[in-house]
Amino acid sequence: MAAPEDESSAQSQSSSAAAAAPTPPPPPSSAGDHYLAKCVLRPSVVLQVAYGYFRSRSSRDIVFGKETCIELAVIGEDGVVESVCEQNVFGTIKDLAVIPQSNKPYSNSFQMGKDLLAVLSDSGKLSFLSFSNEMHRFSPIQHVQLSSPGNSRDQLGRMLTVDSSGLFLAVSAYHDCFALFSLSTSSMADIILKRIFYPSEDGGKASSEQAVSGTIWSMCFISKSFNESMDYDPVLAIVLNRKGSLLNELVLLRWNVKEESVCLISEYVEAGALAHSIVEVPHSSGFAFLLRMGDALLMDLRDPQNPCCLVRTSLDFVPASLVEEQFLEESCRVQDGDDEGLFNVAACALLELRDYDPMFIDNESDNGKLSSKHVSSWTWEPEHNHNPRMIICLDDGEFFMFELRYEDDGVKVNVSECLYKGLPCKEILWVEGEFLATFAEMADGTVFKVGTEKLHWMSSIQNIAPILDFSVVDDQNEKRDQIFACCGVTPEGSLRIIRSGINVEKLLKTAPVYQGITGTWTVKMKLTDVYHSFLVLSFVEETRVLSVGLSFKDVTDSVGFQPDVCTLACGLVADGLLVQIHRDAIRLCMPTVDAHADGIPVSSPFFSSWFPENLSISLGAVGENLIVVSTSNPCFLSILGVKSVSSQCCVIYEIQRVTLQYEVSCISIPQKYIGKKKPRASSLDDSCSKAAIPSNMERGYTFLIGTHKPSVEVVSFSEEDGGGVRVLASGMVSLTNTMGTVISGCIPQDVRLVLVDQVYVLSGLRNGMLLRFEWPPFSHSSGHCKEEMDSVVSDLLLIATRRIGITPVFLVPFSDSLDSDIIALCDRPWLLQTARQSLSYTSISFQPSTHATPVCSSECPQGILFVAENSLHLVEMVHSRRLNAQKFHLGGTPRKVLYHSESKLLIVMRTDLYDACTSDICCVDPLSGSVLSSYKLKPGETGKSMELVRVGNEQVLVVGTSLSFGPAILPSGEAESTRGRLIILCLEHTHNSDSGSMTICSKAGSSSQRTSPFRDVVGCTTEQLSSSSLCSSPDDNSYDGIKIDESETWHLRLACATTWPGMVLAICPYLDHFFLASAGNAFYVCGFPNDSPERMKRFAVGRTRFMITSLRTYFTRIVVGDCRDGVLFYSYHEDVKKLHQIYCDPAQRLVGDCFLMDANSVAVSDRKGSIAILSCKDHSDFEYSNPESNLNLNCAYHMGEIAMAIKKGCNIYKLPADDVLRSYGLSKSIDAADDTIIAGTLLGSIFVFAPISREEYELLEAVQAKLVVHPLTAPVLGNDHKEFRGRENPSQATKILDGDMLAQFLELTNRQQESVLSTPQPSSSTLKSSSKQCSSPPLMLHQVVQLLERVHYALH
Repeated sequence: MAAPEDESSAQSQSSSAAAAAPTPPPPPSSAGDHYLAKCVLRPSVVLQVAYGYFRSRSSRDIVFGKETCIELAVIGEDGVVESVCEQNVFGTIKDLAVIPQSNKPYSNSFQMGKDLLAVLSDSGKLSFLSFSNEMHRFSPIQHVQLSSPGNSRDQLGRMLTVDSSGLFLAVSAYHDCFALFSLSTSSMADIILKRIFYPSEDGGKASSEQAVSGTIWSMCFISKSFNESMDYDPVLAIVLNRKGSLLNELVLLRWNVKEESVCLISEYVEAGALAHSIVEVPHSSGFAFLLRMGDALLMDLRDPQNPCCLVRTSLDFVPASLVEEQFLEESCRVQDGDDEGLFNVAACALLELRDYDPMFIDNESDNGKLSSKHVSSWTWEPEHNHNPRMIICLDDGEFFMFELRYEDDGVKVNVSECLYKGLPCKEILWVEGEFLATFAEMADGTVFKVGTEKLHWMSSIQNIAPILDFSVVDDQNEKRDQIFACCGVTPEGSLRIIRSGINVEKLLKTAPVYQGITGTWTVKMKLTDVYHSFLVLSFVEETRVLSVGLSFKDVTDSVGFQPDVCTLACGLVADGLLVQIHRDAIRLCMPTVDAHADGIPVSSPFFSSWFPENLSISLGAVGENLIVVSTSNPCFLSILGVKSVSSQCCVIYEIQRVTLQYEVSCISIPQKYIGKKKPRASSLDDSCSKAAIPSNMERGYTFLIGTHKPSVEVVSFSEEDGGGVRVLASGMVSLTNTMGTVISGCIPQDVRLVLVDQVYVLSGLRNGMLLRFEWPPFSHSSGHCKEEMDSVVSDLLLIATRRIGITPVFLVPFSDSLDSDIIALCDRPWLLQTARQSLSYTSISFQPSTHATPVCSSECPQGILFVAENSLHLVEMVHSRRLNAQKFHLGGTPRKVLYHSESKLLIVMRTDLYDACTSDICCVDPLSGSVLSSYKLKPGETGKSMELVRVGNEQVLVVGTSLSFGPAILPSGEAESTRGRLIILCLEHTHNSDSGSMTICSKAGSSSQRTSPFRDVVGCTTEQLSSSSLCSSPDDNSYDGIKIDESETWHLRLACATTWPGMVLAICPYLDHFFLASAGNAFYVCGFPNDSPERMKRFAVGRTRFMITSLRTYFTRIVVGDCRDGVLFYSYHEDVKKLHQIYCDPAQRLVGDCFLMDANSVAVSDRKGSIAILSCKDHSDFEYSNPESNLNLNCAYHMGEIAMAIKKGCNIYKLPADDVLRSYGLSKSIDAADDTIIAGTLLGSIFVFAPISREEYELLEAVQAKLVVHPLTAPVLGNDHKEFRGRENPSQATKILDGDMLAQFLELTNRQQESVLSTPQPSSSTLKSSSKQCSSPPLMLHQVVQLLERVHYALH
């Protein structure tokens, strides 16, 4: 409750005695009740790992468990982690493990020996997942209900372990109980054969209940030898802490499968160190490591009744580490128990070792750290070895290798020297190829190459968790936002620049002097060449040819292309023979050695031309030994070839000319021989490796054309047996909108043939739409005779349609291979993932471009040349990179970040620094990440909050700190008795004339060669920004994002500082001349008399019952967030200098962050993983409402992740085609930047909450209700979607729509979408008025797809 208090002894000069209390502006309409939530960046923290044959028997993949999503990945030959797929699980993963199946004689053709994934989640179910190559994601096979949904510590679902043979599985709770399952070896209909619960569900015997009574720390199966019967009774080893005991025991139990009983075999406990984990030695038939604090015991469990220790290996006197740097250890703290089952210190230590709470990042106490070293993670060598090897990571970050040697005199354990020292890791994984993947907490992971004596660094695995704060800045160049986020903790704290879409590395950029480009191509010199040799640029009345290499040199005259014409198409027809097609002729060229080392040794190139007869060529394409051109009036299609006249003389000749009924709109000649694709994108399934190719495509040449009919046609040409030109397949392009009207502009602009497991056709239309056609099933059937198949023209089936913009769609493959991913150029560039079913596309983090072509060279093997704003941009596409986030290492723990628009600098608060100063405020250059200046706080003083506040015409930085050690909040939520400081800093701008002064950023690069169109930007590495930096603006005095003025500096100057009666956890600007600051459970209205930052004054104070964690304002409205009462509305009366509470939260809420969306509505995140939007009940008498009245809960959404920072959206999330889409019956809605919410979570996720209209909400709510129950799209872990997204919130609250669930609809084919929409409604109460809309599925399908396309475009 508020306790107003006046601390002012003098009247404010700006106040008048007669001044009335300021009233808020006329209340606008409150923030909408209808929102759609989309996770635009999934979690990056890896909590579990698994390794198995998930896609096929020949592909061994890695699964990352990331709490709310699952990712399938591989490590390439270069040691870089490449993502295959990532999916939301709509629940919380607790544990996962692989169930080996590749060695089982499966009769079920569906599984085909692929390994299964077993997952425990908050659904209370044990889920068995299999990777679906068709859907390109994991799909559930079976769910087994173990407990009620939620996160209870008393029910099964804490951890699981699988027998090495894949025959048995065990699941445990935190304490007292577990369950055993026997798994099927042949049938997928019911994976579980038998099960038993311990203690039994009927209560069991008293003696049995005493066998396992306490906290279960770890467990594993003890395998039998291979020559024993497959029907053996499994033995389970458990590390158990009994209530009241200071040591843990090793308990061995046997499951008598036939008698359906579990009996205690033996117990083992050794005085001394505390045991925490039991790890089976693979292929050893009875050996296991018992890991303890300070040592590791090799246990002989071949006779379970007499367990014994064979070898004790100490961890305390290991060899010296290779790296001298010392890292703080945070993962092994012991805390006091609570009243929810944490009986003792040992049980608490289990939670610290295994379930690290990210909320503890604010705990500054080192009390309770365990002094002895212990193993924090381990992994076994993947290959079967007679002498098993295990790599371990200790809690101080040291890596060692254990090797077991079976010798005549017994088993020995050889310990290596320290292989590496870094951060302690929660998980490590040894994979094939001698790669080791390590995953640290709250820091980047690493891929190492395992050497004989040390680990060799290969690459980083980005982890941006936790996101403690972020600032959203709009980019004027790329028309999108980027986020500057405070990520990680000391010593790996960093500032990350997070962008949407696929990452590109910007290498080179030219000046904007390339107006009128009509086409770009890259050409090889030989068909077998790996790299491109030439870059061809076509202009309206000119053509230029550049060599591809370190410098792009103009070699037009040496290649032989006609320079004064507009090139329509070009390419390599045979080794050393290049073809140029222009309006009047086709020119065949043989370049000289001046253009390429393999050219002809003459001074001028050879060329010959073929001229059409009184016709003008409109389109053309070049392939191996084939040239295809078309004319428009009359409509001819000409097939041409090349023949040799002499050793250095070749000519073009026309083979056949056919008359067409309709004009050709595009031509594409696919590569004749299908290339091989990397394992990351191919399904690698043996059954799919022989892709189904229609029989009539197996001979001759195949090419594709688009026509003005409009249609897409697959055409074959063969000179054998007079085959000539034949149409093999044809697909009509006829699309209608929701009103049944034919959509205009459906002329194919580009067409491509794709072959990934099956053949299909992609077509981009001139109206911004993208289409996928497939052959009908009978086209691949062997039941028809070959002659019949050859004579049939197949009708291509339209599988999927998507609108990706309003401008023509151009398709640019990454390579000549038919299974290459494709760039789709439209209003913005998109990446089409060809291995997916339907149409799967992701935005590329680059500005809108008119042309693009792949550029493959030894220096840039994955280059792409974009043409944008009359400039050429050479970038490198890294579409396998898991995150599009640039890293600036800052050290310490970055807590807060602000963007200062005047200086274009970032202001960052850092804590946990290693020098005498534990905290500082620094200015960071957003281009290079360098720290330009800093203000250090007092030794022992910790920064807590900061905000930019206006004083007169300038801005000052207000900083809140803590001068006390220990927690700021008592367990009750009340404020601890502490002290803090409020510091006022001025950010001053100075000019330095001397050359030795510090500069913000120096100008990089020098003038380039006159022969190159590219300006070489020296030092523009992956850790720097180019001209598309979002902190740049059109009037920025910079070039390529690099400041030209080298004589400017900015530094922080102390204006004043005062001691406050509590930690200052929250600061916020208020109106034009005030700011708010908290101290414990009080907050103050402060200002600067006479606009002087050297003098700060407190005008009024308000108090709450509990610790204040957040302060936000909107005009005169104030919202306070505390750690128990939730959010409270206040108003400030300036005339009497009083604060009055107006409204309060209807529920208790531990506020993570909040902000006022308008004067009446607030968005708030809590520390249980939810976001809610609350508003006032009545706006008419707002100022005079009862302080006890509650706010309304408009809507809520459980993310399953804690958001410690939420902000307003800065950009307008909408399509440029909104006016066009209005004709489809869709309203313009996703365009309110002020009502858009962006949230960053402790798991490293970014969520966007976008407002939608009531009509759109009701439509998508109906679709979501069908998706959550349909087998293809239901939550993969068996969660009740409504229960999960509504968790921690009242059931009557309006639910925010789940954009991740709805996004699955776009990944389905047309038939699958129709199947979803025809699904019966779960219940009549689920939907409201939207049930009427479901009566016409065809119209609803168009409307749903078009609306979700807008959402995908706007939020992806």
